[in-house]
Amino acid sequence: MLGACSVYVVHVVIMGAGRVGVTLAETLEASGHSVAIIDSNPDAFRRLSPDFSGRRVTGMGFDRDALTQAGIDEAYAFAAVSNGDNSNILAARVVRETFGVDNVVARIYDAGRAAMYSRLGIPTVATVRWTVDQMLRRLLPAREMTEFTDSSGQIVMVEMSIHSAWIGTSIEELQQRADCRVAFLTRWAQGELVTPLTVVQENDIAHVLCTPERRNAVARVLATPPRKES
Repeated sequence: MLGACSVYVVHVVIMGAGRVGVTLAETLEASGHSVAIIDSNPDAFRRLSPDFSGRRVTGMGFDRDALTQAGIDEAYAFAAVSNGDNSNILAARVVRETFGVDNVVARIYDAGRAAMYSRLGIPTVATVRWTVDQMLRRLLPAREMTEFTDSSGQIVMVEMSIHSAWIGTSIEELQQRADCRVAFLTRWAQGELVTPLTVVQENDIAHVLCTPERRNAVARVLATPPRKES
């Protein structure tokens, strides 16, 4: 389940009107976001609810005209979730390199290729572990997701983004400044256990243990550059 969080309203373009793309589109729209979905097969749009009011664009997700019709120029994020790895990666690269959309996610069936593309700066989700929640976490801004709450309700584990200014900082220092415990990181689409000497890298996602009362304060610390010590 998605945890409570404050989310800005954004426009998201999705390539692929299969089960995954339709679920993602309808979930985003239900959350108040603007959505456009692209598919080369017009019959695929029949999977969408009759209440879906987003744009439906027939075409290839890496075609510039189709992307323009979908509103890529105003998009905050792009998700490539068709059934083909090559199409997903090609579309993701076109959107990032041609249209300058930074927040791009591609679904990849081959986990080895997923890790490689993550290193090239395109976040990927391997199909075996794919969920709509995971995709949403990578698409939308300012999402801090509660992943676990202990039976007493006194400890939560929350997925949090880390500001790029923390890159190069040790996990030990980050924990001290944020007054929290980092359970593990998601790095290059893989979970990685941390030690005090682990250093924050680009695109790391922290899975943080803290009390519910500290959650928002910790999120603010991680989402902003570290304060300079006097």
